[in-house]
Amino acid sequence: MGEKDRLSDYRGKRDFGRTREPRGHGSASGDRPRFVVQIHDASTLHFDFRLQVDDVLKSWSVPKGPSDDPRDKRLAMPTEDHPLEYEEFEGVIPEGEYGGGTVIVWDNGTYEPLSHDRRGRPVDFEESLERGHATFRLSGSKLHGEYALTRFRGGQDGDREAWLLVKAGKGGERGHGTPDPYRARSVRTGRTLGQVAADGDEG
Repeated sequence: MGEKDRLSDYRGKRDFGRTREPRGHGSASGDRPRFVVQIHDASTLHFDFRLQVDDVLKSWSVPKGPSDDPRDKRLAMPTEDHPLEYEEFEGVIPEGEYGGGTVIVWDNGTYEPLSHDRRGRPVDFEESLERGHATFRLSGSKLHGEYALTRFRGGQDGDREAWLLVKAGKGGERGHGTPDPYRARSVRTGRTLGQVAADGDEG
């Protein structure tokens, strides 16, 4: 499926005459795929977790945010694919637009796909997502190490598809959990949600 088809839902929800979110026209570059975690203070405060798969960012809304504590199982609700350029987006989406509110880039970096079959053979990452379980190693400014996304509700019979995002760990290993989103700072600009909102920055 081409990039144009993958982004049709994304573009259909937005008026690019009002929002400065990117329309999307880039292609994949670099040796390793990218990831980004954005904090989004919209109608409900949440984190957006995005993994580059080919020429788009596969996206999940994570209400409590990703945690580096293996004991935390974070609900992750899939959303529409986003363009690669969205990794850089930080600013204010105008009120009345889809997702209206403030966005900061909390973390970004690269990731290494780790998915494999029962015989230990590598599995294409997009295929592993389609099957409902994908493992990967994050190399970000804040998030590091192995994580897994697992679908536990398939979206049939009118139920919305739902996943869990979990940090891999052994024994009694503990992490620091998730920071206070209102105090967290952008990895790009060092600003908080409040500072971006006060600036009225739209990109």
